[in-house]
Amino acid sequence: MNSLPANPAPKIAPEHAARCIFLPYADTDAWAAAAGGAIGAALQLALASHGRALLLVSGGSTPAPVLGVLARLPLPWPKISIGLVDERVTEDSAGRNDVLTRRTLLDQGAQAAIFHPLLTDATLDAEVAARAASAWLDAIGIPPSAVILGMGDDTHTASLFPGSHDLAAALTTARPYVAIDATGCAVAGAYPQRVSLTPAGLAPARKRVLLLRGQDKLAAFERALALGDAHQAPVCVACDTPGATLEVYWAP
Repeated sequence: MNSLPANPAPKIAPEHAARCIFLPYADTDAWAAAAGGAIGAALQLALASHGRALLLVSGGSTPAPVLGVLARLPLPWPKISIGLVDERVTEDSAGRNDVLTRRTLLDQGAQAAIFHPLLTDATLDAEVAARAASAWLDAIGIPPSAVILGMGDDTHTASLFPGSHDLAAALTTARPYVAIDATGCAVAGAYPQRVSLTPAGLAPARKRVLLLRGQDKLAAFERALALGDAHQAPVCVACDTPGATLEVYWAP
């Protein structure tokens, strides 16, 4: 039995509870296996319906075990497109989510997938990259089969940071990707210029997954839902944006 014997589910207000399924696991291995398997099943469903699939991946260290499980599944990777939920606009490869995704997903067994990074050498400009990403997502012709989200201790998700200059516009735009200036947001660190998926880009996704590890992240998620305001706690968009029910996978 992989689930925790005592459910540590966060206190979720009724208006959020209908939009969110909390799935706790006792350890990282069980958590990664469950989340990776569920995402793989969503890709298989899209392949059966459309003949191809689209996965949007978040950066950071949290998704790595899940992506490793996913990469080892016997999926027809040449029929699967992989894009990013967000990106840090920098020439520094150590800070880029595309570099991390290659290492944690593509290089682990998904090399044959069609990878679409948000930046190229010609688009080291957040606004240019956001417009190109929006055009790509609009043109691909199928909704995202699955979107993998994470959350920071400040309750940001994707590159939607509380207090960022562009947050209000990002929450209401019809564009699937926007440029974000997170100057002054401590969690953005040395990379304040970002490209981020928006609620409009998330809404069509057939599966919506939030990956959390640790008691601090669980407490932050609980605080976010208690606030219930994406302007103060942007991760609220993960469960409140109309569309698929959010699946929250958590392990200690």
